[in-house]
Amino acid sequence: MTAPRAAQATSPDQRVESLLREVLGGAREQAGAFGSDYQRLWSEIERSVCGGKRFRSSIVLGTHRALGGTSLEDAVPVAAAFELLHTAFLIHDDLIDRDTVRRGEPNLAATMRASALATGADDERAQRWSEAAAVLAGDLALSRAHRLIAGVGLCARRRTALLDLMDETLLISAGGELDDTAFGLGLGAPGLREALLVCESKTAMYSFRAPLRAGAIVADAGADVLRELDRIGRMLGRAFQLVDDLLGVFAPEELIGKSNVSDLREGKLTALVLHARTLPEWSEIEPDFGRADLDATTADRLRGALARSAAPGLVADHVRADLESVRASLGVLPRTLAPVVGAVVDQVEGSLETVLSHVEEARCRR
Repeated sequence: MTAPRAAQATSPDQRVESLLREVLGGAREQAGAFGSDYQRLWSEIERSVCGGKRFRSSIVLGTHRALGGTSLEDAVPVAAAFELLHTAFLIHDDLIDRDTVRRGEPNLAATMRASALATGADDERAQRWSEAAAVLAGDLALSRAHRLIAGVGLCARRRTALLDLMDETLLISAGGELDDTAFGLGLGAPGLREALLVCESKTAMYSFRAPLRAGAIVADAGADVLRELDRIGRMLGRAFQLVDDLLGVFAPEELIGKSNVSDLREGKLTALVLHARTLPEWSEIEPDFGRADLDATTADRLRGALARSAAPGLVADHVRADLESVRASLGVLPRTLAPVVGAVVDQVEGSLETVLSHVEEARCRR
């Protein structure tokens, strides 16, 4: 089996984009033989995939290039596979969290629900239809990601290493998602250590550790480089998720493209909340935290109490410590790879400063 090639595009990033459209467009055409609903589902998968920032694929390509890799024809489908993997996780995550907006637009489940309502289905049937569609869409995206990895033209050793990496990524990320869901439902009592482990499992693996390692595998890097990238990826991913948790509470919805109330409504036990529970301001927050009917006005009040507490600063301290550890490790990486990792550190740090400005706005708002 050979991975599709996107020979018409020029830059590596363009080739990833072209390949994704080729793979998803071909699947959408095949789906037409099974009816318009199935074709619509693939159109929604394509819309979900093609709206991303290509953060993970750029890590794969940048790592491969920085390590002197010469297998761009294989790096491109591997990079595209991580974008499909990311999309699959987002679709399933939105379903688990009952979110209906992604990147400022109705997400896949919401769009499929609207299509069912338009045909005359009642609310209950439309909801069940949309949930089924989201499960299937995520599964289909995962399947295509695996197929792209399996089709690369590398030697058997490197191709097997990539497939093993994909299996490990799914195993760890699913475990992190399960724990995150359990904690949000009150089925466990996590401490800060457990919350940080969820950050590592749910986000660090598939967003940082695995893309870094994948680019290195395609470039045929040595075991010492792979080990160091694993360690760096874990810290970067943890820092990234901690910042994302802050963004999910304090940033405006137009900036993050999704609800900034859902985490408060669902009672997510993030590091922010776990710190806040030990502080005096928690008495203002606890009565309404996790209320299924939490409204925007009450959420603003909770946001203000959280901002006035020391909790956001304590989370920021965790982030800065992880980023400083990564910076300290840049000297042991191959000289050409250090700027690639350093650019990711700068991105996460920039996001932290952005969200802290929103924390300050919430703190001053009365």
